Amino acid sequence: MKVVVTGANGFLGSALTKRLTTEGYDVHIISRPSSDLSEIKDLRFQNHIGDISDLTSLNKAFQGAEIIFHLAGVVAYKKSQRPLMDQVNVVGTQNVVTAMQQQKVKKLLHLSSVVAVGAGFHSGQILNEESEFNLKHLNLGYFETKRQAEALVLKAFHEGLIEPYIVNPSTIYGPADAKKGSRSVQLKVARGKFPFYTSGGVNVVSVEDVIEGILLSLNKGKAGQRYILSGENWTIRKLFQEIADSAQVAPPKILLPNFLLHAIGSLGDHFPTIGISKENAWTSTLFHWFDNSKAKNELGFNPRPAKFAIQQSVDWMKAQGLI
Repeated sequence: MKVVVTGANGFLGSALTKRLTTEGYDVHIISRPSSDLSEIKDLRFQNHIGDISDLTSLNKAFQGAEIIFHLAGVVAYKKSQRPLMDQVNVVGTQNVVTAMQQQKVKKLLHLSSVVAVGAGFHSGQILNEESEFNLKHLNLGYFETKRQAEALVLKAFHEGLIEPYIVNPSTIYGPADAKKGSRSVQLKVARGKFPFYTSGGVNVVSVEDVIEGILLSLNKGKAGQRYILSGENWTIRKLFQEIADSAQVAPPKILLPNFLLHAIGSLGDHFPTIGISKENAWTSTLFHWFDNSKAKNELGFNPRPAKFAIQQSVDWMKAQGLI
């Protein structure tokens, strides 16, 4: 069976590509000439040079495919990066849907995110698939573009154009996650060189469990519905404590007050060298806590303890000489 993976060079994409090749799929990927394919270089797949912003390259790659795994996307938290996220996350998703229609490919695994669901403003808010998106007033670029991409997929579904299975993973940890630009703080925590933590919360899930959830959604899920693939809800303080414990270093001990973080973020929007933006500040102080009951009950999703994912992440950092 021919399948096509977009974003195969990414953290999750490379793990999915490994699993698909192991299970005997005829795997095709789309990558740019500059893409780092080091994580999958020893696998058997056909590489199509292209980009999801280029409809022609998508059409060529999608010919004869039975399933499209759409994982390509940009994660960013600065206003200056919003146009890129619009182009990749939104326009790119529309291009995938259009190419599927033109090549008569029906089945899509769309990698959305819990950011398309929303987030809580306090620890009492735990969101599920039916929660109303509650962050529109903040206009957070990554959240908005992932939400818009998901809406495009659902629109195509309701028009009878595609058969999409939508998964919304939480924060994914595991081997090679430290390559992600968004993990720079966690890497500093693992080195014992980050003294601060914030008041927010995060949900931690293993990359292996997300891959399993993706395949379960295709086999047992319902088209046109979203499934939250999440693990354990932790505070940021606990997350940093667990990373530090796994790396055997001292954990961050200073709580950075919300008002100060937001003030720094506002300055960072005007002075990029500060390194923190307003969107960073909001993301760090919200509670990204989710309920995975639907995926458990309908798919048989059964994530392992969050500590397992953190230990895998730190072990990989050690093996690569990063800590």
